[in-house]
Amino acid sequence: MKSVSIMTDSNSGITQSQAQELGITVVPMPFLIDGETYYEDVNLTQADFYERLKGDVAISTSQPSVEDVCSRWDAALKESDSVVYIPMLSGLSGSCQTAMMLAQDYHGKVQVVNNQRISVTQRRSVLDALDLAAAGHSAEKIREILEREKFHSTIYITLSTLYYLKKGGRLTPAAAALGTALRLKPVLQIQGERLDTFSIARTVRQGEDKMLNALEQDINNRFGGMDNLDNIHIDLAYTDDCSMAQHLAERAQERFGIREYHMDPLSLSVACHIGPGAYAITATLKTPKE
Repeated sequence: MKSVSIMTDSNSGITQSQAQELGITVVPMPFLIDGETYYEDVNLTQADFYERLKGDVAISTSQPSVEDVCSRWDAALKESDSVVYIPMLSGLSGSCQTAMMLAQDYHGKVQVVNNQRISVTQRRSVLDALDLAAAGHSAEKIREILEREKFHSTIYITLSTLYYLKKGGRLTPAAAALGTALRLKPVLQIQGERLDTFSIARTVRQGEDKMLNALEQDINNRFGGMDNLDNIHIDLAYTDDCSMAQHLAERAQERFGIREYHMDPLSLSVACHIGPGAYAITATLKTPKE
């Protein structure tokens, strides 16, 4: 029996097949599409999701059920002494708070990590948890380390359309109409619990410049400077089409001299609010393995 099992949800971008390779469990996020429930990467693929989204059907996110989460914890505890569960950031879903409440009945055997991550940054937390578990740390210690490091990450996202922000009530119809007429491209930021507007761009190039400038400022002011790039993960994510993210990755390589990066489709829970054609770049300080 192993000491610690690692579990996350599909907002991490880790697929079910990748989870098997890593030896972890991924809880699929449920979506309501025209009143019917679907589960990410189980009976809802990325292609299916965007096809439905472009068809303007009613799509909303939901939390994993109590039964689903607890049954997976129970199964993991038959094979290990404890569980580290890393759900999506608490500011975009109530699933983290629900999990923390449920974990109280497990008397410390389930440690829920509230470290404010999603998509490729959440994936980094999962990989860190695996390394920390392999190094012999307890579930409680792993949670403490990941939560201590939670603000050592940043995400910037450029959108191709304002339609989905308006549809989700995050933008007024008048502001959306004006922005569309002027062909404005919002640059959003995820810091901690919030998804906020960071800036506005008029062109794709300007949006990329704003993201790269902001990322460099974070690296210099928060992550130890450009001389510390060997200890910083640069990752990218996108909705539906990876071509713009690939172009941004090439610009980031030229600007920062990074040798490698990771790229994943952006979490569908975020894609619901921002639509297709969006792309993101992130920086995450490497977690000390202690």
